[in-house]
Amino acid sequence: MKIKQLGLILLIAVAFAACKPKDSFVIDGTFQNTGAEKKVFLYGMQSSNMVAIDSTNLSEKGEFKFIRKTPSVDFFRVSIGNHEFMLIAKNGDNIKLEADLADKTLAYKISGANEVDKLSELNALRNKFAKEVESIQKDFDAKVAAQPQNRAAILDAMRPQYESYIKQLNNDVIKFASDNKGTLASFYAMNTLSPQEYEAELVKFSDEIKDQIKGNATVDTFVKQMQLLKAVQVGQPAPTFTMDTADGKAINLTDYKGKYVLLDFWASWCQPCRQENPNVVKVYNKFKTKNFDILGISLDTDKAVWLGAVKADGLAWQHVCELKDFNGETVRKYQVQAIPSSFLIDPSGKIVAKNLRGEELEAFLSKILL
Repeated sequence: MKIKQLGLILLIAVAFAACKPKDSFVIDGTFQNTGAEKKVFLYGMQSSNMVAIDSTNLSEKGEFKFIRKTPSVDFFRVSIGNHEFMLIAKNGDNIKLEADLADKTLAYKISGANEVDKLSELNALRNKFAKEVESIQKDFDAKVAAQPQNRAAILDAMRPQYESYIKQLNNDVIKFASDNKGTLASFYAMNTLSPQEYEAELVKFSDEIKDQIKGNATVDTFVKQMQLLKAVQVGQPAPTFTMDTADGKAINLTDYKGKYVLLDFWASWCQPCRQENPNVVKVYNKFKTKNFDILGISLDTDKAVWLGAVKADGLAWQHVCELKDFNGETVRKYQVQAIPSSFLIDPSGKIVAKNLRGEELEAFLSKILL
């Protein structure tokens, strides 16, 4: 009888293994402290955008399960209320997801496949820094509570520590991506970086993975975008263009050949741009007699509002605008994804710096013009 029972158990085990889906993936999850939230959504990539592809309700124990198919390894996101959890899955994966919705650091545990294990490593790295930043925030709040009148001074004193943590995190993220090239986890890691601050690193990374990660629509879109960005990297010749001033005068980039010229992409509605304008005015007044000029390129769509901002901010250099927001031909040619954005071009027409602000711009010009 015991032998027969053992045989039956083995048969059941084999049958269970045979029924494990190979043409789909499974996400088994458990959430703690869900409160009133009971609905869980699964998002997947479609045309480089995350869209809801499935939903289910939590059990009384906070458990849920999704079974889906995917053409290839890809990104997915599990969402409940305001909480989002990124996953990477392929058919045959059996992924476990655990999270405490009361955790302010938004930490979560994932396991069950190579890609999610790598993603788990990245999450652990980011959670470590999140806790350090949370500690700085608590220290800041305590000091401000004790001396509210010194809030600005306390902020200035603690900012270097915060910036140091963020810089170290970004360096560790880049190292993680380098150590795990060829995985979607490495791609996800690099895309957590600021595209303006780490543009050169992102372009370099795209060159390294374009032959390693193929067939994923999101990665393919990223690689194409980075290839376009290569044309406007430091050291490249600045793309030529012709644009009209408000009174219809055609301005060509070649008109500035022989000078250093700052192409300043901005808009009246962009508060960071307006806040930066006094610094740009200061730089213009200091260097305008030293073979330096500025060409303002607005992304405004309302001519009157654009010109009103030019006058209000005292921007005394030439200005052009296609009145097409981010859809202007020149804006696209320079791959401007956010503003303020700027390109410093040397007398030969080569890009020598990008997105310099305030004191950085003044210091750079001082080195080459004074």
